[in-house]
Amino acid sequence: MSHSAFRPFDTHLDRDATLAALRAATDGADDGEIFLERARSESLVYDDGRLRSASYDASEGFGLRAVRGEVTGYGHATEISAAALDRAAETARLAVGAGGGTWSEPPAATNRHLYSDIDPIAGAEFPLKVETLRAIDDYLRAADPRVVQVTANVAAACQEVEILRPDGTHVRDVRPMARLNVSVILEENGRREAGSAGGGGRIGLESLIDPAAWRERADEALRIARVNLRAEPAPAGVMDIVLGPGWPGILLHEAVGHGLEGDFNRKGSSAFAGLMGSQVAAKGVTVVDDGTLPDRRGSITVDDEGTPSARNVLIEDGVLVGFLQDRQNARLMGVAPTGNGRRQSFAHAPMPRMTNTIMEGGDADPEAMIAELKDGIYAVGFGGGQVDITNGKFVFSCTEAYRVKNGKIGAPVKGATLIGDGATALRNVRAVGNDMALDPGIGTCGKDGQWVPVGVGQPSVTIGGLTVGGAQAG
Repeated sequence: MSHSAFRPFDTHLDRDATLAALRAATDGADDGEIFLERARSESLVYDDGRLRSASYDASEGFGLRAVRGEVTGYGHATEISAAALDRAAETARLAVGAGGGTWSEPPAATNRHLYSDIDPIAGAEFPLKVETLRAIDDYLRAADPRVVQVTANVAAACQEVEILRPDGTHVRDVRPMARLNVSVILEENGRREAGSAGGGGRIGLESLIDPAAWRERADEALRIARVNLRAEPAPAGVMDIVLGPGWPGILLHEAVGHGLEGDFNRKGSSAFAGLMGSQVAAKGVTVVDDGTLPDRRGSITVDDEGTPSARNVLIEDGVLVGFLQDRQNARLMGVAPTGNGRRQSFAHAPMPRMTNTIMEGGDADPEAMIAELKDGIYAVGFGGGQVDITNGKFVFSCTEAYRVKNGKIGAPVKGATLIGDGATALRNVRAVGNDMALDPGIGTCGKDGQWVPVGVGQPSVTIGGLTVGGAQAG
């Protein structure tokens, strides 16, 4: 299936008339834009030996925003037409009132492009996608007679956006996305355990459904399930933790990253509010949010306000040096936008959001870090978690973890949860490994009901004195 490019000013709207309506709606405002979008997505799920579901969704529409101070007026519609534009402009105009705003400087221009203009949905024929999922199911069932259930999913999406500002700035971005996930359940002596693995990014499906690629993910899911099948109940108590590289950065994303978003700090609701320039983490800890990494899940050539993405240093050698900003919060805080104004779709106004949030590597040897752990947990996989932004307190469940005693990795443990708060955890970082790795491309972040794709990364990290929730006393 092929699609012509999304060109709303060729097919739906007159650009000059749209610009005139946008200027009228934002006259006297501080900022504003019209965000036009076409989004398409496809998902296939193969479960329990059959194709469980196959879905295809398509939508298009626009959102028109006018910003005055802390107030945002927003009108959106699923119909891209002059009549719908006029109605949205009337709604957005309500935020401006009598005007009197000071118009913000437009975003800087960029010629950079971080991903290919590909159609990930059309890149592989539907029968090949189904056959790949069936092959994954057959492969895993043949690999281990204890397999009782296999679930495999391929998903692809393409988001095409155009952003027009009253000053005439006009940017376009075509954002591909693809992902493959594999989950397997093993049963032995009445006990069932699961393992899952996946990956993706702003790429086509071809590289993910290549047999070598999907076998690697299927093998990883099976390995984790086998580990969990022999896991012992996790201990409980306060102990030192070594986090593995890559995906465990999700703890950093949730427990620290959200607290570094500009809106929470402007409103004073973040645990990091008022601490700019302060030592908030151990020396050696540097945290960045980098939306410029090619093909990564959280990367964006421009954000959803038209600002080019950037590599933003948030914590440098333990010192808080920056927040993530959209245009509105940056203006209100007297700083520059950072390229982090993101929205789920045309039906949502942008807000400060993370892209790829990473703790940079240090110089510690990961094997030595584990050898120095007298009694603790080595956690290499995480599932769900909860975080309170106001105080940074978090609870995260481990999907793969091991007991460590006297520097030796012992039995895997089941049911371990890590409990603490982001600020204390940062200060209690005792070692930062030299093995920084990015996650495989599976992250999605929620905030205020909006979901956007994100990435995480980190090296191995030793954190002292985290509370471990488990089934038995430590």
